[in-house]
Amino acid sequence: MTILDKIIAHKRREVSDRQSLVPLKLLEQSLYMEAKPLSLRHYLLRDDLSGIIAEFKRKSPSKGVINAYAPVERTTLGYMQAGASALSVLTDTEFFGGKNEDLTTARRYNFCPILRKDFVVGEYQIIEAKSLGADAVLLIAAVLSGEEVLRLGRLAKSLGMEVLLEIHNEQELTDTLHPDAVSLVGVNNRNLHDFAVSLDTSGELARQIPDEYVKVTESGLNTAADIRALREVGYRGFLMGEAFMRHARPEQACAALVQQL
Repeated sequence: MTILDKIIAHKRREVSDRQSLVPLKLLEQSLYMEAKPLSLRHYLLRDDLSGIIAEFKRKSPSKGVINAYAPVERTTLGYMQAGASALSVLTDTEFFGGKNEDLTTARRYNFCPILRKDFVVGEYQIIEAKSLGADAVLLIAAVLSGEEVLRLGRLAKSLGMEVLLEIHNEQELTDTLHPDAVSLVGVNNRNLHDFAVSLDTSGELARQIPDEYVKVTESGLNTAADIRALREVGYRGFLMGEAFMRHARPEQACAALVQQL
């Protein structure tokens, strides 16, 4: 089994267990179910913002523990004060050290689009994301069929949320891109099967993504030069986590990079 296979197998068991403990009727009682989500697409297209989606991530399968001590409230609020366009919050516990409470904490402290970053395998997680206060959800083409992306994306859209479809190659784009379900397309520069990283992936796929979708580049971004280079080929969103979180004060690292832009 690849690391991705292990993550998805564990996620299916985890979601099944959580659905038994917290049924949909309880999720639907959340105050956030009636709240109008903010548009991630709109914020990334704003010329007065950096385009950075600043991520809160404690650890990863490829890097191990990155930052176990940064507080959610100070870090996420600091990201936005630094000039980030939006937030991404990891909620996977087993492999990334996140939890649902990280997202609800970030929501309480910030008025900006928040992407729930997790490995979505079914409808329950879409409704759960809304109940936590998320504005957008990630759907990963490497683990979902085109039919699943369409079904889950339509559900997210019916709840007012936007979908960031994550791809790694042209075949995934062709198989899973649906205009009825997807608002943004993210190119993951990290291969989820072997975790190798190359920014060339975003460069090669930029022209394959139709212009009506906001293009987001994910993973492996470290410098202002990386952002400028990918902006030149059409990207408007730049998802960055490790580059900030490996510092004791991630929000200060974010501020320093934004100043260089």
